[in-house]
Amino acid sequence: FLLRLFPLREHGMNLRAKPLTCQEIEAFKKSKEVMERFIRAYQLMLRFYGIILVNQRTGELERAENWTERFLNLNRFSHNNLRITRILKCLGEMGYEHYQVHLVKFFLTETLVNETLSNVKRSALDYFLFTIRSKQKRRELVHYAWQ
Repeated sequence: FLLRLFPLREHGMNLRAKPLTCQEIEAFKKSKEVMERFIRAYQLMLRFYGIILVNQRTGELERAENWTERFLNLNRFSHNNLRITRILKCLGEMGYEHYQVHLVKFFLTETLVNETLSNVKRSALDYFLFTIRSKQKRRELVHYAWQ
């Protein structure tokens, strides 16, 4: 179901899933209803991971009340890292680059500073960071990661 909630312009693991076209992305962006549903899907996945969207305008995130239980799941099952990468890429496609930055910084903080997601660390550094479209924001996050 994640392929449908967070479609990409590239082929994923399911070769039968048709990649999005640029025209489809633009049509999605013009539809208020589609974009509202997209944000609801994003919030649903965040809750599954133990995260809440605090501010829809900025994309600010924080731990949910059930974060301990959900982080255990994230640490236990590495396939979630592929799903998070897909979500990050889709955020960029749909014009939510500022959401990308907050989500990547959240995972960098939890892996490097709080040390709560040790099994997500490699994906955060090797994949999540490089989904950020803005070179400047990506540089800032790389600098944050290596402080």
